[in-house]
Amino acid sequence: MEQKRPNRAKLFSLKYLVYDFVKLSAALPGMIWLRPRWRFESEAAKKPIRGGALVISNHDGFFDPVNVMFAVWYRRHHFVCGKEFFESKAKWWFERFLCIPIDRQNFNFGSLREITDELKSGSLVSIFPEGHINDGSGDLSVFKSGPVLIALQGKAPIVPVYVKPRAHFYNRMTFVIGEPIDLYARYGKRPPMSEIDAVAEELRRKEEELKQIAYRNRRKTDADTK
Repeated sequence: MEQKRPNRAKLFSLKYLVYDFVKLSAALPGMIWLRPRWRFESEAAKKPIRGGALVISNHDGFFDPVNVMFAVWYRRHHFVCGKEFFESKAKWWFERFLCIPIDRQNFNFGSLREITDELKSGSLVSIFPEGHINDGSGDLSVFKSGPVLIALQGKAPIVPVYVKPRAHFYNRMTFVIGEPIDLYARYGKRPPMSEIDAVAEELRRKEEELKQIAYRNRRKTDADTK
């Protein structure tokens, strides 16, 4: 029996009309304001992200979703966010910006299925594994196990991204892109539960490594790009 191919997002679609319009309109002003600079963990990390993938990133401020969209600018992002945002007056905007609501206090299989369906259909899903904006100390919080389960169930690689916070508004924004991590190839769909927390900590250590690249002297980083 022929395997059904996943649906791919169309270049132009009414479903993404508002999202694409705002993204394109904000592209030039955003580039001028952020003056972004990309760095890569390796040559493998430079390859464009194709198909379904789960992007994880540090969470230092309210505008991090915008920063992550600039980090991987050539794809549409489906952001995972708390359901409380959908209970506000801004619900219409969160829906148009492809956000997926979850109950952070009671993460259930319904939420998991909605996210993994997007991954299986070839979409890019972005999530902040810390689960909240960190305390501003510069240290990453403990990563939740949710992203690990999502990547395994969605059979999608995890792409770690580190966004270096700007000390001043006139500083350039630096994005560090890591190599994709294929947990499904390593563990299959159901790894031992004892491994879940260990993998979450592994992802946090990877973010720490990307952070070191972000703060490294640019001249000493072979994988930098202008």
